Amino acid sequence: MDLGLAGKGVIVTGGTRGIGLAIARACLAEGATVSICGRSRESLDAALAELGEGAHGAICDVGDAEALAAYVDAAAGALGGLYALVNNPSGFGATDNEDGWKKGIDVDLMGVVRATWAAAPHPEKTGGSVLNISSISGIGPSGSIPYGAVKAAVIQLTQSHALHYAPQRIRVNCIAPGSIEFPGGSWEWRRYNDPSKYFATRDKIPFGRMGTPDEVARVAAFLVSDAAGWVTGQTVAVDGGQNFG
Repeated sequence: MDLGLAGKGVIVTGGTRGIGLAIARACLAEGATVSICGRSRESLDAALAELGEGAHGAICDVGDAEALAAYVDAAAGALGGLYALVNNPSGFGATDNEDGWKKGIDVDLMGVVRATWAAAPHPEKTGGSVLNISSISGIGPSGSIPYGAVKAAVIQLTQSHALHYAPQRIRVNCIAPGSIEFPGGSWEWRRYNDPSKYFATRDKIPFGRMGTPDEVARVAAFLVSDAAGWVTGQTVAVDGGQNFG
């Protein structure tokens, strides 16, 4: 299916690895021009080398409000316009203490809010879309209390923003991935350092395996595109049925 993304500008925050990088790659494959941001020069350069021609990138701490707004504006300019924003930040505030809650709120929640504020004026003239990456941890109880709470907030925010931005013809949707394994990610770490947790989680997934970033990315490319032009305010779990457990 031709998703109609050719020549359209797409920003992916947190796009240097894992799900974000896979989404950037999927949008590029559809002909979009893509900008990604990351926190370190090393990770950014590696991601841009993998993405190749058509990719723009910049270092940006998504938890820094001024830096994030400046990045979104600069990226929209570099892409020649902005059609879609993919909010994929994660401070992964896993600990139930002040630090864990601050990371989750500053990055996972306010990183989505602030990037959307900055991006909204750009696609306003032609419509466009925003896609938020949450987690199935935001759908039910989570062992990582701050993480689950802020991801639940992102799901609710998606609905409210969908209604708020509808008059501007901007669609807002959300993906809630399940356990996704990739090099350097938390589930790869657990496979070798906390195997009991890894295999207990994997064995509860009906398909008997972890998901891959590309499986999330294919859904993401569809949701940001005009092929999903009558879809807004929705959260799609991409988890192999994991949230049934």
